[in-house]
Amino acid sequence: MQLEQIIQFNEYPLSDTAFQQRCKQHLDEHGALVLPDFISAEALTKICQEGAHKKHLAYYSKDDHNVYLKDPDPDFADDHPRNQPVQSSKGCITDNQIAEDSPLRTLYDAETFRDFLATVLGEQGLYNYADPMSSINLHYADEGQELGWHFDNSSFAITLLIQSPEAGGSFEYVENLRDADRGEMNYDGVAEVLAGKRQVKTLQAGPGTLAMFRGRNALHRVTPVKGDKTRMLVVLAYNSEPGIALSESARLTFYGRL
Repeated sequence: MQLEQIIQFNEYPLSDTAFQQRCKQHLDEHGALVLPDFISAEALTKICQEGAHKKHLAYYSKDDHNVYLKDPDPDFADDHPRNQPVQSSKGCITDNQIAEDSPLRTLYDAETFRDFLATVLGEQGLYNYADPMSSINLHYADEGQELGWHFDNSSFAITLLIQSPEAGGSFEYVENLRDADRGEMNYDGVAEVLAGKRQVKTLQAGPGTLAMFRGRNALHRVTPVKGDKTRMLVVLAYNSEPGIALSESARLTFYGRL
């Protein structure tokens, strides 16, 4: 498929400077940008079919972790927000399992798309991962699977929702809950979220929605999926510098192989 058959350019004029600036301003102010029906119904169908066809290739992981995605700190109790465990479980197929003629690869590699993302994110440029697995990931979540509360290590995330579950699988977040650059971890605020005592926001997204999210200082999760329909979400991962690969330990954790 050509890029013009994938992106809904009538709704989203990616090369238009005014449109780019509106998107950037919204992301800067809210920490999240949601573009519904970003891809065409035809492209969505093809990606969904590829995902269903290759689901048997997915590596499934189930991890206990804290919200900071760091090793436990012995200076704090096990039930302290710094160490309190949450659970994440999902399946994943990797970049080298995505077909060469997939609309996902056309979209990911397109200069028009990449320039738009870089402008909105305030980056000088965006580059593929140097390893063969990390650039495009398609995630599967079946009934009971979830992503526990966490902060991202990276400054931004770009996702494309392919298939919604029957119920659950909602993306919830609390923006600006910490300041990682200043080392302010806000344990009290995290404790309130983990105890269900703090109001959270829900990012509303249907299939075909492109979302940009700044998760470094925003605590976020995906609630457990309910029902027989698998939640499928694509993560389009870029780096702000060329030649960067995901570490071998991270690849073993996320993908089960190198």
